Amino acid sequence: MDVLGRESAPINAALWNQIDEAVIETARKLLTGRRFLSLAGPLGAGAQSVIVDSSAMTEELEAGLGQIRGRRFQPLIQLFEDFTLLWRDLESVESGASLDRSRILEAARKLARREDELIFFGNPAAGVTGLANTEGAVHCVRGDWSQSENAFADIAKGLNELESRGYVSGVTLVLSPDRMLDLQRIQPGTGMLEVDRIARLIDGPVLKSPVLKQNHALLIAAEPENVDLALGMDLSTGYLETKDFNHVFRILETLALRIKRPDAIVVFD
Repeated sequence: MDVLGRESAPINAALWNQIDEAVIETARKLLTGRRFLSLAGPLGAGAQSVIVDSSAMTEELEAGLGQIRGRRFQPLIQLFEDFTLLWRDLESVESGASLDRSRILEAARKLARREDELIFFGNPAAGVTGLANTEGAVHCVRGDWSQSENAFADIAKGLNELESRGYVSGVTLVLSPDRMLDLQRIQPGTGMLEVDRIARLIDGPVLKSPVLKQNHALLIAAEPENVDLALGMDLSTGYLETKDFNHVFRILETLALRIKRPDAIVVFD
């Protein structure tokens, strides 16, 4: 089944390739969540939900009846962004002109931001939370990271919180841009940038995300048994409709952030 309507689109395979390359190129540059989260899938366009098992998941067998406890089903949310290519521009491309990818890149940029917003903050309308606001995450009081070694000390404290719960691998630190800026300085007596010293401490990447608000920082043990990103349909572009002779396309995906062990996340407040 041609779910994306590509067969009805009045454009050739070469132009589709240019559109796909523009979308993928933008996603790779901008997406932060996918840089540290394991991906499950794609499960297919028809997938509507995924299983999320807690650490207490068990099967109870009694009196000839079996029931699974500690398991829930989480819906896959659809994210999308539309863009329009003018019919005259497509005619120019057919005549040998190059494609102006500005509208494609802008739509892909908006969708990439929407995905990271879902990963970090969830969506109240959809009834889901994200890494930064999920119930059960560990919260640590943050000092003034612009002063002394406060950032290093706070991250060490957060790492100890994770290790005390048995999370010893796959640790990633994600920062808001202002917090990342605070760490771009040489630590006295070490000859190292503070961000490099912290990366060595956690033995993992230190990333920044523009979707995080000022003063935000999260330390995540991002092994797939703790948290992952389930994909139904990965980022894809389809043909939506013709409007005023112009051609409307849609970039879409279906996904769910599966937080299986919330205490594998440390939020610095």
